[in-house]
Amino acid sequence: MVKQYETVFIVTPVLSEEQMKETVQKYTGLLKEKGAEIVYENNWGMRKLAYPIRKKTTGFYYLIEFKAEGSVINDLEVAYKRDERLLRFLTVALDKHAVAYNEKKRAAKQAAAEAAPVAE
Repeated sequence: MVKQYETVFIVTPVLSEEQMKETVQKYTGLLKEKGAEIVYENNWGMRKLAYPIRKKTTGFYYLIEFKAEGSVINDLEVAYKRDERLLRFLTVALDKHAVAYNEKKRAAKQAAAEAAPVAE
């Protein structure tokens, strides 16, 4: 059964911007290869961690929202665990209320972006 999921991972801050993009492409490619449909992606950027992880106090956060079979999650998390560039990850299944909330939040953000005047 296809469900909607959301995964967030934290990438080590010692990577360059290019290496960060390669890491993200690796996981989006893995999801697409396994038949998942990517609904939304968001780069949260560099953020301070609540506590040090492997002596790092900051990390690059990245969110991917996707639709997939449950078996895809196991493959994705095994790949996460094998990647030493990742500090932490979390994948959750979204219920219908979370999906509706995310869609509403994205629509409001889109409307605000369209309503904002373009600076020249």
